[in-house]
Amino acid sequence: MNNNDDAPTLAPKIFRFADVDAFRNAIRGLDFEFTPLVRAIATEQIILQLPGCDVNLTRAFPRVVDAQLVADCTAIGFAMDDLDVPIRFNGAQRNRAVIVIGSSGAAYNTIEEVQRQIASIVFRPEVKDRGWPGTDSSFKIFETSVSALQQLRKVVREVVAAASEPIDPAEVVLKGAAMKETLFGAVDAAFANLVPARWTVRPNDGRQFKIFQDIRSLLSDDLSQPIYSEEIARKLGLSVRTMHDVVRRYRGMSLHRYLRLRRLWLVRQRLLAGADSVKAVALAFGFWHLSDFSRSYRDQFGETPSETLERGRRR
Repeated sequence: MNNNDDAPTLAPKIFRFADVDAFRNAIRGLDFEFTPLVRAIATEQIILQLPGCDVNLTRAFPRVVDAQLVADCTAIGFAMDDLDVPIRFNGAQRNRAVIVIGSSGAAYNTIEEVQRQIASIVFRPEVKDRGWPGTDSSFKIFETSVSALQQLRKVVREVVAAASEPIDPAEVVLKGAAMKETLFGAVDAAFANLVPARWTVRPNDGRQFKIFQDIRSLLSDDLSQPIYSEEIARKLGLSVRTMHDVVRRYRGMSLHRYLRLRRLWLVRQRLLAGADSVKAVALAFGFWHLSDFSRSYRDQFGETPSETLERGRRR
């Protein structure tokens, strides 16, 4: 949706993608990485920028996400739908009325196994005086009442719908500020109606999340080099069993499977950028068995590496 930049507006921006290679995340204040779990997508992002507050609605596709907030903001997240397959958030997977919160610099990991509609509200500056749960280096997850979550969803839908309607330019600032205050009230109610839930203790344990982040950081240094479990565990001062358990908890898959999936995705990005040859890129990312690599690549992306490279060169 294109807006007239010369006139103040509340109109949300809408982005649609049918190609995972073209997908981008446009949420301000969030450093975002993802690894897709499917070949093809049909995704949409609606981004509404209010004074001091952004509302984001995303029709997501199956993927692994790692994200971190920038400084001086607070983000609230929740699902807009009720499906039988819950999102795995910071290692926890519960089909409940869930709301998550993070402030400046907080990180999170999600595994979205099916297409979901997800909402986030990013407030600037950081919210400190409303009695919301505190966070540290990682997002926290809480269970709220079903009625409070439904009301929060309703407010988000109503705000986005109202912002899509024509508005007198003279009313933009006042209406935007009023919408923000309504969102504040709905979030206040969600946190005022938290349900005591023992299952939230583990995902809110910052020590466990830090171990995962340390593993992820080490694995991200150079995926083109051979990676051995014993060496990683030694560098991090962990047992091999603990390391594998942490990776499975936060990635929902074995260490070997995740690294292979990540390598395939990095190869694809390099091929689309117009690499010299398929063989050179495959070897650069640790795939020495080329026929096995080609078969895995085709199974994951629905085309051969050569077809991807040809498409990249045409771009």
